[in-house]
Amino acid sequence: METEAQRDLVGAMDMRWLEDFLAVADTRNFTRAARLRNISQAAFSRRIRGLEWWLGVSLIDRASCPLRLTPDGENFRQRAAAIVQQITDAQSNDPTSGPRRELSLALPHSLATGRLPAWWGAWQRAVGPDVAWNIVSGDVNDIVAALMTADIDILIAYQSAIVGVTLPEDQYERVEIGEEVLAPYAAPWVTERLERSGRAVPLLAYTPTSTFARVVEALLDAAPTRPRGPVIFEAESTAVLRAMAMAGHGVAWLPIGVANEAPRGALRRVEIEGWSADLKIIAHRDRRSTSTAVAELWSLLSPGGRGGATARVGGAALRCLPAANEPTRWKHLS
Repeated sequence: METEAQRDLVGAMDMRWLEDFLAVADTRNFTRAARLRNISQAAFSRRIRGLEWWLGVSLIDRASCPLRLTPDGENFRQRAAAIVQQITDAQSNDPTSGPRRELSLALPHSLATGRLPAWWGAWQRAVGPDVAWNIVSGDVNDIVAALMTADIDILIAYQSAIVGVTLPEDQYERVEIGEEVLAPYAAPWVTERLERSGRAVPLLAYTPTSTFARVVEALLDAAPTRPRGPVIFEAESTAVLRAMAMAGHGVAWLPIGVANEAPRGALRRVEIEGWSADLKIIAHRDRRSTSTAVAELWSLLSPGGRGGATARVGGAALRCLPAANEPTRWKHLS
């Protein structure tokens, strides 16, 4: 019998992720598994990493040759096979079931964790229940490449005066769906120490290749004052830097949406002139797409589309975000 945990898992992800995982578990080879699944190896690898990200565990030991499953992967293999079999059986016994439409969407980790949960309900209602979603979360360079190779349908990313996604306008359409602020945060006692005394405090930085690293460097170059403390820690993940800041290890620059995920009172914004940067949240799609699911979601994201549907995305749905630190500004608010 299907367990509650299995039902939750199926509702949270695309079943193709499970089928991809079972293929690589059987072949112990990414290239052969991708060929069996009839997709590019790059797209296949992104799906596997997406599954691991969703589950919060590593399923495959990529350092071994041939590949082997981790203990978590071995435990999950039987569960995944059972879920896929149950869904297959249910579909074969349902005379009304038809082919499902597909929609692939990619966004950075910070948007996937900080914004996607609030967007999700309105998006699902916009495209209908017959759509199989594939959500890809990763590095901006990787997800831009995925859009250009047609491995995904819609890309959502940050844009600022310093950095952003640049695609040929004759082929790719874009729409601004929101605004964000990248600001310095720290544990309350660290913030108070910095604002009141101006004393040096440790800095928690992004790795140099990160998009946010360039934004922070550019805004501090133009700020009236620069931080005096040393960089003691670097990471690519906003979630890692947030955790370090919450623990009192220093100041980290975070999107407000990511900072708001912290428990109330765990972080406080550092209010120093010139230390924050405005960002836009931009959706991109290929103009040549013929997918009805993509068209329906794009209509929701576009200003005034579908009789003001965008206002609902920018309004009630997105205001459900926890206001641990401060409110977030969204486009198309009524």
